Amino acid sequence: MKDKKTLGQAMQTQVKRRSVLKAGAAGVAGGMLMPGTARVALAADKKPLGAWPAGAEGDSVFVGLTVDLTGPYSAQGAEQKNGYELAAEQINAGAPQVQKISPLIKKGILGKKLVLGSADAETKPNTGVQAATRFIHDDKAMMIAGSTSSAVAIALQKVCNREHTPYFTAISGSNETTGVDCQRYGFRLCYFAYMACKAIAPVVAKELGKNRKAAYLTPDYTYGHTTTQSMKEFTEKEGWKTITNQVHPLGAKDYSSYLINIANTDADVLVVVAYGADAANAIKQAKQFGLLDKMKIVIPYMSAYLEKEVGAEIMQGVYAAQGFWWTMEDKNPVAKDFVAAYEKKFGSKPRDSAMYAYLALVLWADAVERAKSFYPVDVVKALEAGEMRDSPVGKVTFRAEDHQGIVDFPILRGKKPADMKNPEDFFEVVQVVSGKAVLPPVGLLGCKMGDYV
Repeated sequence: MKDKKTLGQAMQTQVKRRSVLKAGAAGVAGGMLMPGTARVALAADKKPLGAWPAGAEGDSVFVGLTVDLTGPYSAQGAEQKNGYELAAEQINAGAPQVQKISPLIKKGILGKKLVLGSADAETKPNTGVQAATRFIHDDKAMMIAGSTSSAVAIALQKVCNREHTPYFTAISGSNETTGVDCQRYGFRLCYFAYMACKAIAPVVAKELGKNRKAAYLTPDYTYGHTTTQSMKEFTEKEGWKTITNQVHPLGAKDYSSYLINIANTDADVLVVVAYGADAANAIKQAKQFGLLDKMKIVIPYMSAYLEKEVGAEIMQGVYAAQGFWWTMEDKNPVAKDFVAAYEKKFGSKPRDSAMYAYLALVLWADAVERAKSFYPVDVVKALEAGEMRDSPVGKVTFRAEDHQGIVDFPILRGKKPADMKNPEDFFEVVQVVSGKAVLPPVGLLGCKMGDYV
């Protein structure tokens, strides 16, 4: 929240802005309009929308972060926060690393310093919505970002759409986010259930065989159900048979009843749709129950740091899709820059949670620069324009029809502990999937965009 001093400065800026507009009107007639007032004068004929124009006045612009710092997805939320902070630091410095993604970014965004504020969404939709609403109304946020739970992401993009404020998910795996629940002001950069399952199904069918019998562990909310639905669809096309689907509450601690039910079947593949701490708890308990002695593990949408939570011994031979893996730096100079900067600042290798957060903030800044305005409609239209940018995972853009990111991502296989070259070397990249190749056809998932205003 802004303190009294900041509010006082904002009031002074408002007074100064009125004076500048009056002076500008006279100056245009005489050819004397000052360079710094050109955009303000042009924007004056647009009606206020969202937090604009108040949020674009002064020498800084505010972005509100709704990140899960507690709850089952807290590890991913903490890493997202790191990614946003690194992006803001580089944007404000006009760093060469960020200019490789957006050559338009100099220092700040349209000359304004980027200021971040964060709130714990607690992996709860209501908490996230309350935080976003405060950011927009009290802090005049020009953009909201952050999520891990799709339930939170869907709720956030609905409230941001109502408030005419661009919203970027960080992680959201549900088909609905850019499907039936798509919003004009909502953008998802990351891959999601349909894309992940379409990509990993032929890989695991080739590597593990086409006559496998699968048991699913599914969290009981939108991400879990749509991921299981997509995984069943694409693996059954490859010849797999679905034996059982065990649905558990989000944040469950005890998986014994679900694992006993699985043990009483003849399934030979455990498909872990559970995410974050849920996935770690489920896999550890599956090991204790002896299930992993007879079953292979496949994770169609793997959370950051799962490998550290369960250990290399269990993760060896596991097939998983994830948005980014740090060894991609070997073939991608933007990834190399990102990994080096993240490791220098935070002392660890980044995962996909940090990469998506970092990249989303940079792409929003790039869109503002291309629009030459913070006006929400102009920014949304710039994002819909299909401009391709380099990234740690190759070329990226957003599809105008549903605001889904067209982004590549890797399929990983867990290494044997003896093959790890260092403590972070958990996976080998089996394949980097073309995001464009696994996107659902436009309209398949029911997206119908609303109006801009």
